[in-house]
Amino acid sequence: MDGIFLQQMVNGLTLGSVYGLIAIGYTMVYGIIGMINFAHGDVYMVSAYLAAIGLAVLSFFGVQSFPFLILGTLVFSIVVTGVYGLVIERVAYKPLRNSTRLAPLISAIGMSLILQNYVQISQGARQQGVPTLLEGSMKFSIGTGFVQLTYTKAFILISAFIGMAILTWLIQCTKLGRMCRAVQQDRKMASILGINTDRVISYVFIIGAAMAALAGVLITMNYGTFDFYAGFIIGIKAFTAAVLGGIGSLPGAMFGGLILGVAESQFAGMVNSDYKDVFSFALLVLILVFRPQGLLGRPLVTKV
Repeated sequence: MDGIFLQQMVNGLTLGSVYGLIAIGYTMVYGIIGMINFAHGDVYMVSAYLAAIGLAVLSFFGVQSFPFLILGTLVFSIVVTGVYGLVIERVAYKPLRNSTRLAPLISAIGMSLILQNYVQISQGARQQGVPTLLEGSMKFSIGTGFVQLTYTKAFILISAFIGMAILTWLIQCTKLGRMCRAVQQDRKMASILGINTDRVISYVFIIGAAMAALAGVLITMNYGTFDFYAGFIIGIKAFTAAVLGGIGSLPGAMFGGLILGVAESQFAGMVNSDYKDVFSFALLVLILVFRPQGLLGRPLVTKV
């Protein structure tokens, strides 16, 4: 039992770190403009296809070394996905920024459907796949059993941690981060003080898309398969992670992703894997009922 628990803990941390990366996109956009980007899950889906395209192109030109393959794929996926994030902001959000709160929500759902159908038509509806890039695993004896950590999962954990560390440094220690925090606290006052709020909002969408691109490459490495509908479920789960941790809080998004990943994996291993999605969404309902601000979030204060 201890071996199963620890193995599911490793699986949960791996999955949760990816949830956290995607949840960052939701929480940053909400923190800046107070709206949910429901096309964000499909941005992740696009990045999975871009990862496969990048790997195919690099392999075609004879690149076989894993560091060069993964670095080239990451750069390609992050740059192109960042452009997608910018386009979504300019098309689906900027024209509706001063309208009712319902209009951008409907626009984001429409953008999600556009991305899904665009990928389905351009890449086909069949499930796609990539070969395993990093073979092998490490085994650790635990009592009468053992825990297995594949090199791929170890790489995912390390990459997710580095990505979150870089983002934390960017937000806490750079001029762009200070502008983001100022716009988050009071967009109108930040504009009066000379901050180009439109540009900051665009940067936030690009950063969120870049985090989703990192998650897309890592998930593609881990599972090896994806399709045009892959962004819906994982996008909703990442949104659940953002709400669980406290939407609008970067540490909350990371923490919520890890909590959700571990809880889902433990439920799948100890109870029933067929109902793990039901468990995840039931957790979202409970959080919204008993602590709507999330574990690390702050209650909304109405300004008068």
